[in-house]
Amino acid sequence: MLVIDHVSKIYRVGGQDFTALHDISLEVEEGAFMSFVGPSGSGKTTIINLMGGLDQPTSGEILFKGRSLAKMDRNELAAYRRENVGFIFQSYNLLPVYTVYENVLFPLLLNDEKESAVREKVRALVDQVGLSPEINKKPTELSGGQCQRVAIARALVKDPALVLADEPTANLDAENSYHILELMLKLNRDFKAAFIFCTHDEKVTKYVRREVRLEDGFVEWDKTKQPEGHFS
Repeated sequence: MLVIDHVSKIYRVGGQDFTALHDISLEVEEGAFMSFVGPSGSGKTTIINLMGGLDQPTSGEILFKGRSLAKMDRNELAAYRRENVGFIFQSYNLLPVYTVYENVLFPLLLNDEKESAVREKVRALVDQVGLSPEINKKPTELSGGQCQRVAIARALVKDPALVLADEPTANLDAENSYHILELMLKLNRDFKAAFIFCTHDEKVTKYVRREVRLEDGFVEWDKTKQPEGHFS
């Protein structure tokens, strides 16, 4: 589904070049449940941003279902993100003036779908992440774990092929982290979307089926593994 072909990324920092990624090549299959791990500065967030079309590589290319992201113009990249990619952020990035229902509905409105046509879909997904009783509450009325569930529902509501999660458990306690990971693993099975994590959290590594470790912008290792999560 996604091919990273000899990708390097160089940033200009303080008048000097800093290489965040060095000639990375790997493939991501449909329905993957995998993570990029490594210390701060290893290139994890950079590679997630490149996959999501939020940034462009300095050299090499990223192909989504055979199409190069580098050859897309700004509007095409925006359409790629809207239609194919769900984002889950460490800080949730929910719209504070919107309710749970409205936050989950919002990506569909951006795709020019009518609320009347998707209302039941939104409600069903809110129910699937266990938030039906909170559907009319705003983010300030929710716990951190509940906010992350809203973010997950928002990411999945448009049926993306790819879900990119940047440190999704970093602001959660251990119990909520495990609940969120169990939920994402179940939704990975139900929706068939590929989940890709960028994380420092060892709890996440217990759930993924593939783990890629980055060190100073290089792939140190890439291994498949048996997950330890409840649904494994």
